Amino acid sequence: MSERVRTVSDSSFEKEVLQSERPVLVDFWAEWCAPCRMLTPTVEAVGEQYVDSAEVVKLNVDDNPATAQRYGIKGIPTLILFRGGKEVERIVGATGKETISRMIEKHLSLVSA
Repeated sequence: MSERVRTVSDSSFEKEVLQSERPVLVDFWAEWCAPCRMLTPTVEAVGEQYVDSAEVVKLNVDDNPATAQRYGIKGIPTLILFRGGKEVERIVGATGKETISRMIEKHLSLVSA
């Protein structure tokens, strides 16, 4: 995994995601999920692109069921963007870098406005 994309857990989610000063994109995934594995390079590229303005993290739903349940994760991959400790947008299923970037850009512009 890229050094730009960190792994979070049930125990670190509050501090790393909900208390972050910056927007945080969380990739909910699992080892056995082929679409999740296909999305990994895209998520890493997004982490590189937004290194100065947002955080990008991954949470394994098999290893961290409490957080996955808390956010109603029914299908993976699921990408959730958090800002100010709140979910602001969600994408379920594999998607392209452009779609993810548009989602982040929209919320970055709200931060700077």
